[in-house]
Amino acid sequence: MHVIFVAPEFPANQREFVRVLRDVGAYVTGIGERPLEALDEQLKSWLGAYEQVRSVCDVDQMIQTVQRIQARGWVDRLEATIESHILPAARVREATKIPGTSVETALLCRDKPLMKAHLRKHGIPCARSTGANSGDEVRAFADEVGYPIILKPRAGAGAEATIRVDDDETLARALLEMAVSAGKSIAVEEFVEGHEGFYDTLTVGGEVVHEFVSHYFPNVLEAMRTRWISPQIVVTNRLSMPDYDEVKALGRRVVEAMGLQTSATHMEWFFGPKGLRFSEIGARPPGVRQWDLYNAANDMDVYRDWAHAIAFGSTQQTPSRRYSSGLVALRPDRDGRISHYDGVDAVVAHLGDWLIDLHLPEPGTPTQPVEAGYMANAWVRVKHPDFDTLRSLLDFVGQTLKVRAR
Repeated sequence: MHVIFVAPEFPANQREFVRVLRDVGAYVTGIGERPLEALDEQLKSWLGAYEQVRSVCDVDQMIQTVQRIQARGWVDRLEATIESHILPAARVREATKIPGTSVETALLCRDKPLMKAHLRKHGIPCARSTGANSGDEVRAFADEVGYPIILKPRAGAGAEATIRVDDDETLARALLEMAVSAGKSIAVEEFVEGHEGFYDTLTVGGEVVHEFVSHYFPNVLEAMRTRWISPQIVVTNRLSMPDYDEVKALGRRVVEAMGLQTSATHMEWFFGPKGLRFSEIGARPPGVRQWDLYNAANDMDVYRDWAHAIAFGSTQQTPSRRYSSGLVALRPDRDGRISHYDGVDAVVAHLGDWLIDLHLPEPGTPTQPVEAGYMANAWVRVKHPDFDTLRSLLDFVGQTLKVRAR
């Protein structure tokens, strides 16, 4: 089994995919943007070969590189796991006749207006949405559905560059910020009130073989805009409860409607006054190293089962559901450089064996902006058999451990 893996060198957890492919017996050729000598020795030992390109999103250059690899020997799969790489990788597969996620499916997963229009045709409940190329089109949509509305890039990930618009004045500012007047196409959506979470799967041959549900506290847009909040992402171990049946059924319908075969998936959803609403899907693993939390919660290695699915079309493990697990993000009290931390010893003592790990950048490290994401600054990861107890532990961390900057 020969697998080409895109961007094995960055971000840091990309190496995990190379590790497990090698572990299940695959020969791995990496294609990345850094020179071979910039890779650490362990990663290089897992790679059978490596090719450097200017950009892994440059389809023409990637096609030429893959064809050069194919000239040396048979290639079974070409895999990418980062959102911005999914569609270019699909175009390269199509040009080089390598099996995997199709261009049609990748495009539907990448372009939010196309995605929602396609899923509505299949009866999937979604927020009303459209693609807009001008301010007039956005204003017409706002007139039709009413405020608030959401503006976001057509192909963004998560809350990247997402703006909530509540009135005409904020709409005018948002249109300038997103350069819509310059002809940039964006996604425009009805604001859906409710709790936000996500449903992740490992899907093999179109069938869901592993599934996980996680919750955001608070919702992402608020979390990524409010400094004083220490937001949480929490994995539930209560998947067998009837409350989750609707989420799991919705996710399976989306997998089928999108034509996904053997792939990781990441699906966002809202539940509120209008019931359960699908938000968006990526044909990739979730971000913020979420699979690490699934591993800690379920006594398994999700990465390894992904590799086994790629290589052999099957998985080997069963999630234990023994724990819930969670991440709490800790923001510096101001922009600048980290000076010190308060409450570290108290948190470590309180968590005891339930602490998975923590990341506290060294004093002197430049801070990252609040909107940079859940793992941009300090963070702590925790597990516990009881979901509610886990929430209280994460609350304690957020209330006690403070990141000070100057």
